[in-house]
Formats: sequence, C-alpha cells, structure tokens
Amino acid sequence: MKLKQKKSSTYISGLPWVLPALIFLIIIIYYSIFYTFELSTLDWNGLDPLRKSVGMANFTKMFKDKVFWRCLKNTVVYFAITFVIQNTLGFLFAAILHSQVKLPTVHKCIIFIPYILAPATMAPVFRLMFSPQGMLQSFFDTLHLGITVNWLANPNTALYVLMGIAIWEFTGMSFILYYAAMSQVDREVLEAARIDGAGNLRTLIYMVAPHCKGTTISLAMLGIIGALKTFDIPYLITTGGPNHATEFLGTYIYRQGIRQSHLGYAAALSVTLLVLAVIGALATNHANKGD
Repeated sequence: MKLKQKKSSTYISGLPWVLPALIFLIIIIYYSIFYTFELSTLDWNGLDPLRKSVGMANFTKMFKDKVFWRCLKNTVVYFAITFVIQNTLGFLFAAILHSQVKLPTVHKCIIFIPYILAPATMAPVFRLMFSPQGMLQSFFDTLHLGITVNWLANPNTALYVLMGIAIWEFTGMSFILYYAAMSQVDREVLEAARIDGAGNLRTLIYMVAPHCKGTTISLAMLGIIGALKTFDIPYLITTGGPNHATEFLGTYIYRQGIRQSHLGYAAALSVTLLVLAVIGALATNHANKGD
C-alpha cells in the first residue's frame, strides 16, 4: 500500500513538469490536423486573401485523379517488395551474426551504416551510379553484355531502382530489431531442439521465427507508414518521374501544394494520407493483439 502511494506521489510531483510540453504538443498536432482539413475544403493558392469554399470538391477531384491512383499503386508495390526483401535480409543477417562469426562488430556496422546515412548525401551518388554514363553502365560495358538502360529515365525500371536503394538503406533497421528479438530466445530451448535432431534451418523456421513475429508486425507498421510518407528518396533522385512512374503521395502533395500552389487539393491529399496511415497502424496493431 505504501509502495503504491509512493509511486502515485512520484507521478503527481512529476506531472507539472511534463504537462506543459504535453499540452503544447497536443495543441500543435491537432491544430495542424484540423487546419489541414479546413484547407482541404478550399480552393486557395496560399497567397490570395480571398478563400473560396468548395466543400468536398477537392476529394471528388482526388478520386478522379489518375496520378493519385498511380501514387497509391506505387506505394503498395513499394511497400510489398521492400518489406519482404529487407526484412528477410535483416532476419538472415541477424541469425548469421548470432552464430559464431569472426569480427561480429564490424559486420554489424557494415549492415547498419546505410541506415544512418542521410538520403540527401547519397542521392547524387545514386544518380551518378544509375546514369547512362554511370558506374553500373560502365560495369555492363566492361563485361560486353550489350545492356544499355537509362535506369532513372525509364518508367519500367525507375521505381525498382528506388526500391533497391530503400532496401539497401533500411535493411539495417530490420537487422537491429531482429537481432534484439533473437537475443531474447531461450538458449536452452534451442539446444533442446538441436538434441531432438532439428537442424539449423528447422530451428530457425520453427523456433526462432515465431518468437520474432511481434517484431515483424512492428516492422510492418513502420513499413506501411514509411511507404505512405515516402518523399526524400524519390524526390531527390527522380523527382517523381518519369511520367509519374515514381510518384508517391508525399511528392505529389509537394508538387500540388508548393510547385503548383493548389493548397486546397494538396491538403485533401494530406488528409487522405493521414487516414491511410491511421488505418495501416490500426490494422497492424490489431494483428499484433490477435497474435
């Protein structure tokens, strides 16, 4: 009883220090959300003192917009492919580094370093690498393969290049989370499985993987939200082109709101982005609770 009272008094004494920041944060976040929704009902360029109310016309326009649906398609494809590959690689790297390997710290750094590199610093490197005169083309020419592709200017390849870059960048995060999850697996259980005749692969699939299911669901939530708000990689490398082949909601919102001054339509896209992110987060949270 005394312990509970002590904890309660600690919470109360710390509340005045936390409450102002919490209130400020809530006001900023919810004001931004409501203001964005208000903007979505307007036809306004952001500078004109007159704001024309159009009701839900921006949302009607959005559902008829082919580029909007292209953005959603790109987001789904981007999430599905990057999620499967980067988490498979992260899981395998974590499993390998939990075994007896030399210089494990060096390997961990090599895997994780791409995650901490800023996309703005790496974008020129990738633009050069995949240009018609870049390193990749020079490699093909050296091997006399007869392959000539302008990777970033070709609508059939540009999105896959961006997915490859994203996999290279974010596999390190998957690796760290899986490595931490595998550290919690009871070693005695693994030894018992091996004594019963289970090989490394069966142990990994039937003993380790189920233990990491919560981590996979968490990564799915992060992946969904990350795919929906993707902006830096496509904008810095392809600017959403060619012909909207690498357009995402983030780049399209920027194009409509900043480049073309269609602030109301950009706000409608932003509201839709928020709704999709909340739905994705709730879906993965429900899957985690169901587990």
